[in-house]
Amino acid sequence: MKYRRLGKTELKVSVVGVGTWQFGGDWGKDFNQQEADAILHKAKDLGINLIDTAECYGPHHLSESLIGNFLKRDRREDWVVASKFGHRWHDHWENAWSADEVLVQLDESLKALQTDYIDLYQFHSGSDEVFHNDDLWTLLDKQVQAGKIRNLGISIGSNDNLEQTSRATELNAKAIQVVYNRLDRKPEERVFPSCTEQDLGVLARVPLASGYLSGKYKPGAVFQDNVRKRHERDNIDARLREVEEIQRTEVPEGVGMAQWALAWCLQNPAVDCVIPGCKSPEQVEANAAAADLDMVQDTHPRAWK
Repeated sequence: MKYRRLGKTELKVSVVGVGTWQFGGDWGKDFNQQEADAILHKAKDLGINLIDTAECYGPHHLSESLIGNFLKRDRREDWVVASKFGHRWHDHWENAWSADEVLVQLDESLKALQTDYIDLYQFHSGSDEVFHNDDLWTLLDKQVQAGKIRNLGISIGSNDNLEQTSRATELNAKAIQVVYNRLDRKPEERVFPSCTEQDLGVLARVPLASGYLSGKYKPGAVFQDNVRKRHERDNIDARLREVEEIQRTEVPEGVGMAQWALAWCLQNPAVDCVIPGCKSPEQVEANAAAADLDMVQDTHPRAWK
């Protein structure tokens, strides 16, 4: 495994992390504790140290709770835990952006994660209107001072949101999370240059384009999970045809499509870590193998020596 400094933080993060939206049940599988533990144990064995989750990945902090039960029996200090705020899913799903609501979310997340602190606490895909709330950022700064939060981040909803990215340093946020993959390169135009200028860490989410870049699917594939079943048929097939062309013309012979797609993201000097989801220890192992490809260079500007 290779490691990079996450922007202006002092966090040493593995270049491949574990995304855990799937633990909430939206990706076609319900996870029990044993299955979540197996994924996280395999990740640790392979040198992965970053877990990305959120308050709304499943009802009642489900993803965070599965992670918390694991952390209780592991060494918390070995992990970089990134979570998010701005939504609430108890009896029903809703937005929750006021300072008072976010403070409740933070305390609930800490309880679910069974930890005293969150390494990276991220504004979760909110609008510019709710982003421009001085009371919210004042509250978050106080929680940093109190030690509940180690670092603040912004998970931008639009992968071209320069407004939120450009204000990160002003708000003491040190990392940006953004959709970035071989099928969606929009952040290269404005977001990444701003991140580089501010020395912000970058977490690339959806690096496998919701699984389209895994190499497992052909045009005509039908999805039943809560996320992809909402995608339009024509768009699914167009993307999968593009993947076939990429695999034919860009992926070296003998290299797995998923590993190549993750390494492709990591070769960008703005990106510190990719956070693909995974449904099994075998998928964790396949994802981790991306770090071994020659595309992932030790000459990255924030490579951890």
